[in-house]
Amino acid sequence: MRTVLGIEVDDALMEHWVEWFAPAQQPFDVRALPPQADGTQIGTAATLSPEVRDTFFVYEPGFRTLTEHEFAALSPRQRRALVAARPRGLRPAAWPTDPLELRRRRALAYVEHGVAPSRHREVSDATWGRAAEHLPEAGRLTGTFADGSGPNCFGAVMAAAGVPDADEVWMLQEPFEAWLREASAPIRGTGTDDEPGTVLVWRDRAGLAQHAAITIGDGWALNKPSQAWCSPYLVWTVRETIAHSRVSSQRLERHRLHP
Repeated sequence: MRTVLGIEVDDALMEHWVEWFAPAQQPFDVRALPPQADGTQIGTAATLSPEVRDTFFVYEPGFRTLTEHEFAALSPRQRRALVAARPRGLRPAAWPTDPLELRRRRALAYVEHGVAPSRHREVSDATWGRAAEHLPEAGRLTGTFADGSGPNCFGAVMAAAGVPDADEVWMLQEPFEAWLREASAPIRGTGTDDEPGTVLVWRDRAGLAQHAAITIGDGWALNKPSQAWCSPYLVWTVRETIAHSRVSSQRLERHRLHP
């Protein structure tokens, strides 16, 4: 067992992380390169697993995959440009031929980069006992990683409140909004932030929900920052959760679960 962000991770899941962090075929943003003289494209168009897509932030066109051999065959200038276009945690490129312990260290650093550890062990038994009345599955989820990419913030909130299997899927806005209308009522102010069962929802300017978390009582909140494999079910203070999720173009609203 390793402790990552305050959460125990077994060897089997750790090995999956290493595979997703350093796959044999890796996506690179070829828009960082000038067009080839002969008009051909570098790399191969490929269908990526959700985990590899999330590792390398492949959410728009312009990416193609390269093997280590294909990457090495590029000119030094091309290699530098492709690596520079990646997020900092993915520089330099890591490949399956690199020593296993090096890949593990880099994968762990990637998971921990910019994320505060979960504080679930600081939550008292009394707080968990009160939370269970409103959020019967919060204790099960807290301090864990999903088995892969997909489970997201909306599913985390719904699952914590007892919706079966909500933590097993990529929960879209429409079913989340339907559940929110049925299971809660909008409220104003911060008066219930210290009580279990206040749903925090961040909406963009068009009113579309972009993120959600839920309070578990006594100033604590359960939050899954994203759908990526590297994003666990964390407990932070409500203040920390709000600060971490703040985006200038989004507004925060609150909903209270029905008794």
